[in-house]
Amino acid sequence: MNRFSALSLIMSVVLLAGCQNNSDKQHSNSDMAQDRPYFNWEGATIYFMLTDRFNNGDPSNDVNFERTEPTAVLRGFAGGDIAGVTQKIESGYFNALGVHALWLTPLVEQIHAGTDEGTGFTYGYHGYWAKDWTVLDPNFGTQDELKTMIETAHEHGIRVLLDAVVNHHGPQTEADGIWPEDWVRRGPTCTHDSYAGATSCNLVENLPDVLTESNQEIALPPQLVEKWKNEGRLEQEMAELDAFFERTGYPRAPRFYIMKWLSDYVADYGIDGFRVDTAKHTEVTVWEEFRVICDAAFAQWKQENPEAVLDQSPFYLVGEVYSYDIHHMKDYDFGDRRENFFNNSFDALINFHIKGTQDLSLEELYSDYSNILNGPMDGFGTLNFMSSHDDGSPFDKERKNPYETARRLLLAPGAAQIYYGDELARPLIIEGTQGDATLRSFMNWEDLDNNQQTAKILNYWRGLGQFRARHMAIGAGMHKQITEAPYTFSRVFQDGDYQDRVVVAVLSDADIKMAKEGLHIKVGDVFAQGTQVRDAFTGKVYTVSDKGVDLIEFEDVILLESVL
Repeated sequence: MNRFSALSLIMSVVLLAGCQNNSDKQHSNSDMAQDRPYFNWEGATIYFMLTDRFNNGDPSNDVNFERTEPTAVLRGFAGGDIAGVTQKIESGYFNALGVHALWLTPLVEQIHAGTDEGTGFTYGYHGYWAKDWTVLDPNFGTQDELKTMIETAHEHGIRVLLDAVVNHHGPQTEADGIWPEDWVRRGPTCTHDSYAGATSCNLVENLPDVLTESNQEIALPPQLVEKWKNEGRLEQEMAELDAFFERTGYPRAPRFYIMKWLSDYVADYGIDGFRVDTAKHTEVTVWEEFRVICDAAFAQWKQENPEAVLDQSPFYLVGEVYSYDIHHMKDYDFGDRRENFFNNSFDALINFHIKGTQDLSLEELYSDYSNILNGPMDGFGTLNFMSSHDDGSPFDKERKNPYETARRLLLAPGAAQIYYGDELARPLIIEGTQGDATLRSFMNWEDLDNNQQTAKILNYWRGLGQFRARHMAIGAGMHKQITEAPYTFSRVFQDGDYQDRVVVAVLSDADIKMAKEGLHIKVGDVFAQGTQVRDAFTGKVYTVSDKGVDLIEFEDVILLESVL
């Protein structure tokens, strides 16, 4: 831990100690929250969306900053916004899918101009090209809309993650200005073959890399000062920065400016976590510092808003260490050195392994993950995904079997990330696109309205998702195979007074053919003799006899839970 990390840790302890006088309020809120289902980030279901591509709740904000030039296919703003997310929360869409948390792409103001980065003319519709971290891009919505969205999500028992980008700002354009040399480097391009080749470099040409390793005291970029002055908020922003640096003792170095701006979304709005973009392209100690700042901001928000606190779950940091595999466990290999991203920083890293497991049986996959998560990774998590916004080799890219995608993801040990449209088999191959744009089409709501097959797929995802949401044992519990055919397993989880146990069977075509007269599913010692259990897919209730249950009606997945 470097000296600024140590100082930050001290500051965090001081800040958290200052919250203790509010412990009675926190405790009473915790008591009020006891009616909510038990929650643990290690077994969470997180729904990830490109905000601009999900749902257009306010067409009046679709065009800003004269972003009207024609773009390459799926490289311009499409209208999705915060208001559209709120609409879907209010409609119950996410609750019906069993979602615990929403992850939205960055909402901060993007560079105003577009640029051609080799895939055709593009605007910053995706949110990863920051111009000003302190305000929202009007294409995404307003501060009031963000506040409403988060409050609405919390009212529905759903947490909110925002995407945090510390590694870089947006490409340089004539309209957006040039960042000073003491803020960013402009080369070389990353080689990805060593620690330096991943950190002291630019991801791509003309994507200036923030000097996150620097502790040099520097001034704000002139164009940002001029922007704030024109907007009438220069004095306010400067006063807040002065207070932050005086309170924490951090140097006015690039990374600490950005961390202050990002942590404001925690302290001001009560977001529950960050997904950290390009984490492996920044020095590992940076995330230890970010952890301290975020924890302090979350403690501040809880102290100031005790009635709005969902529970005592910690602030969640999940990192994108591109190509990280759960089998790396806590140490990622850069080629010339290994680094621990879980050291006082991340709760979980995104797992790039599961999307390539087509050739593994479910038992091989599930037992492997369970052994790791309940062994060397105990106390930490992983976030599984099948498709995403920038990975060109998703599971089932042609969407031939969305049912298998659902089973493999939602029944796997670990947290699960649903990428928007996985549950509707949104096409991932779009004619005329270049690069990752093919993964970023607008949400196919019209298919849900017009295609019975799409509705059937969604109902399947909902069945699995709701069962997973009710049972933290699925993602956070210990896995054990009960029978090989039909493939049946249990998941058992305990945390203090909370206990959860389920039995799941996944039937092959052969199992279904052989079960015309009925099916006996063994439950081992998970449910005692005489216990009533429900199959969550059909709603049918059975009584355990001879260490099993006899079913006459069933789907290709059987989800057994005790009837309380």
